[in-house]
Amino acid sequence: MMVTRVLVAVAAVAGLFAAGSGAALAAPAAAAVSRFDDGSFEYPTAPANAFTTVTAGQPIGPWKVTSGAVDLIGAGFWQAAEGDQSVDLNAGQAGAVAQTFSTTAGRTYTVTYALAANPAGGPAVKSGRALVDGQNFQDFTFDSTGKTFAAMGYVQRQFTFVAGGSTTTLAFASTVSGPYGPVIDDVRVETCRPCSCAK
Repeated sequence: MMVTRVLVAVAAVAGLFAAGSGAALAAPAAAAVSRFDDGSFEYPTAPANAFTTVTAGQPIGPWKVTSGAVDLIGAGFWQAAEGDQSVDLNAGQAGAVAQTFSTTAGRTYTVTYALAANPAGGPAVKSGRALVDGQNFQDFTFDSTGKTFAAMGYVQRQFTFVAGGSTTTLAFASTVSGPYGPVIDDVRVETCRPCSCAK
């Protein structure tokens, strides 16, 4: 499902999710990177067949954990959509990650990402949100029923946005409580050329 919205301002706005979700999105303090980078969470390297918990305020390469805590999943722990690593948006509690990068005001960008969920426990359906400059652009859910560490069942999600300024902050946040959350990997941001993006 494709969603297109126009941003009227570039601001890192703190968002408060629905009651009971336990996750709030805070504005990342990191400076913008020159281009969107490391969408598959390959650095830093997490321990093989294990994971590293990263808490609010800490970086994951060009990303920053903006609320709660997430798990950076190392190679071999479970199937990645691309490369070796991925991120579980829940590490004992709902978390959020964000990256601020350079954009051109008025230009349309397409975001694609691979979505799965931790199948080890918690509710079967894990949920979250993709946000651009604090605005909710896409709610997502993933049913982990029947999925395993070896067969995570990744699906691709996509949306577009129009940049409102010289930087944009893309974020992914869990909206489910507990230690087992949605899993994000293979995030890509590309300029949408005329006639090449679906409406």
